[in-house]
Amino acid sequence: MGIIAFIVIGLIAGLIARAILPGKQSMGLIATTLLGMVGSLVGGLVGSLFQRDGRLFDLRPSGIIMSVIGAIVVLLLVGAAGRRRAHA
Repeated sequence: MGIIAFIVIGLIAGLIARAILPGKQSMGLIATTLLGMVGSLVGGLVGSLFQRDGRLFDLRPSGIIMSVIGAIVVLLLVGAAGRRRAHA
C-alpha cells in the first residue's frame, strides 16, 4: 500500500471512529489522521492474530474495518488515560 493510500485510509478510519464514539474529542484533522493510521496498525496486529502464516508481529496496514476497530481501541485508551490523568 502506498503512503498516500495509508494516509487516506487513516483519515477515513479516524473520522469514522470519532463519529462512532460519543463524547468530545478535541483533535484536529492531523490528529484524526494519525489516530486512524495508528488504528490501522493496531487493526493489522489484531488481524494477524487470526492468520496462520506465522508472521505474528509484522507491522502491516489493514483494511478499513480493522482500521476503524483499531482506531476505536486507540481512542478509548487515550480517553481513559486522559481521564485518569485529569483526576490525579
